[in-house]
Amino acid sequence: MILNDDGSVYHLHLKPDHIADTIITVGDPDRVDSVSRHFDRIEFKGVKREFVTHTGYIGQKRLTVLSTGIGPDNIDIVLNELDMLANMDLENRQVRKVHKTLTIIRLGTSGTICSDIPVHSLIVSDGAAGLDNLLHFYHAEKTEEETAMEQAFNSWMDLPSGIVPYFFLADKELVQAFGSGFTSGITLTAPGFYGPQGRQVHAAIRIPDLLDRAAGFRSGQTRITNIEMESAAIFGLCRALGHRAGSVNVILANRATGQFSVDPHRAVEQMIIQALEVITRC
Repeated sequence: MILNDDGSVYHLHLKPDHIADTIITVGDPDRVDSVSRHFDRIEFKGVKREFVTHTGYIGQKRLTVLSTGIGPDNIDIVLNELDMLANMDLENRQVRKVHKTLTIIRLGTSGTICSDIPVHSLIVSDGAAGLDNLLHFYHAEKTEEETAMEQAFNSWMDLPSGIVPYFFLADKELVQAFGSGFTSGITLTAPGFYGPQGRQVHAAIRIPDLLDRAAGFRSGQTRITNIEMESAAIFGLCRALGHRAGSVNVILANRATGQFSVDPHRAVEQMIIQALEVITRC
């Protein structure tokens, strides 16, 4: 366990009383202000590298909003250090006897791979399939449903050797809390923005039909609705660490039709407003 000289966790530069039990993660550090300006009051602000943290209240609900930066590797840092803050005695470097369960909800942006999902739709993830390898380094128990979905998805995708997706569900109570105004589906989490999401700019890519393959996957009524870079890592690590996880994304691009948002800032703001209405009741 690496700590700073003041006793704070290494990367986030936070101490246990700096975070609430309900934590909203955003990728973009500038989006922290966009969320916290809806708070009735803010009691703490901190910044270290790309990790910006604001903690405050909406009514009686204490909330933290924290930027993670982009990608599963940053999720590894953020979630492990949040768990240290919640469940480790930092002074004595021991696990606390009573486990605290955090509620961690991502508010992000993504693209849909489904032609029938309009730009600016709000997607709440039922679960997520990770194309990265982060969860291969952790022991996280899977349910039978997750194992079956993972096997079905991997069989359908038939990806090159070395790319082995994993699958985890979101917290079902959190998913159910996001009702009217939200579309549910499975999120695909990529470890990069270009090749790992089927974009070829200069370097040749190995799976040019990645999105077509993913769009064709079905398991009963379940389908892949969107692609981004964090949700699967959040779901998997929260399972390993014993926390509740959810993810909401606003669609800024339809990869199937080529349509892009002409007002992404307004779309993100609407997502924040609608999500906060739900989160404050969770």
